[in-house]
Amino acid sequence: MTDDVMTIRQMCEAFDVTPRTLRFYEAKELLSPIRQGQRRLFTRRDRARLKLILRGKRFGFSLEELRQLLDLYDKGDQQHTQIASAYEVAKARLAEMETQRDDLEAAISELREQMTWGERMLASLKDNRDAAE
Repeated sequence: MTDDVMTIRQMCEAFDVTPRTLRFYEAKELLSPIRQGQRRLFTRRDRARLKLILRGKRFGFSLEELRQLLDLYDKGDQQHTQIASAYEVAKARLAEMETQRDDLEAAISELREQMTWGERMLASLKDNRDAAE
């Protein structure tokens, strides 16, 4: 294989994904490998797109959000629209993640308080049981 294209096996190894994942992204029209019969050859463009897809998924972007952002690449304005749109989506996602983090921190704090109360109750019940014996 040349540096320009990679087989599905090479893509799987390079990006730590399964063939099923690559076929899924192809079916969702996020990737467009060259088809030679049953064989798929992934271009540099596909590799760049997959890298962005995997990063976007890690950040919690939906596949539809990713598709819309990737489709903006070909707009012809030196990626201005794509980068501006990605920035706005990322800003909204960051706000959601920060809210989730705050909610999680509050839940953790409350759970710790309940566990401390439970420890005290268990110790008190044990003391009462030991005193009764």
